[in-house]
Amino acid sequence: MSEFDEFYTDLKSTEAQDASLTPAQQIERLLRPGATFLNLNPFEVLQVDPDTELDAIKKKYKKLSLLIHPDRNLDDSERAKRAFEIVKKAMETLEDPDEVARCREMYEEARARLAIVMSEKKRKLRKDGQPDKIPEDDPIGYGKALWATVTKVFADREKKRKMLEERTMEEKRKFAEEIQAAQEKRKLEEEFKKNYEETRDVRRGTWRDFVKRKTKRLEPFRGANFKPPGAKLETSSAKKPKLDKKF
Repeated sequence: MSEFDEFYTDLKSTEAQDASLTPAQQIERLLRPGATFLNLNPFEVLQVDPDTELDAIKKKYKKLSLLIHPDRNLDDSERAKRAFEIVKKAMETLEDPDEVARCREMYEEARARLAIVMSEKKRKLRKDGQPDKIPEDDPIGYGKALWATVTKVFADREKKRKMLEERTMEEKRKFAEEIQAAQEKRKLEEEFKKNYEETRDVRRGTWRDFVKRKTKRLEPFRGANFKPPGAKLETSSAKKPKLDKKF
């Protein structure tokens, strides 16, 4: 017997003995290794079929919650509290019509997945020239395979939900950072504008001083009595050539 077969057989045996289970055994069932994935399925938590009516589900919840209530398990109150919260959450899920519909849809998805797997197994056997008889043809074998597929569907949905949640949180974080950056930019712009206005007079005075100094340097060349230097006459010490007189 494989590890999975042993786990499944033990689990279903526990469910069959539900009426005689002690509080400690129910707490152990809800907190046993691997229960994190099993507890994603509220029908599995409350040990009811997906087609069970709400009134019957409520009766099962009341019985189970009283059995594992922390006040009745003082010697193991911490684990009892965790188990009680799991049961409470399952009941809240099944009281929501939309959530019930979603959970039942996952059972339908599991049946569709299993049908594909069974068809592929039979096809492969026929291709190899063997009888297409498979364990899932037996009601017990089918129930076991369906239970495993349902558990996987719930786990896949939870994984997708977490991925979407993380993506949404990341988008919110980036948006918040962009808002903060925009606010800081606007603040800097406002501070610059304020400083610019406050230093306007200083800048004007500096410019006037600059112009005044520049004007002072140019005054000798722009005075009313300014006379340009006279042009120098070109003189030459060379003797003029004599002209020969020919008559």
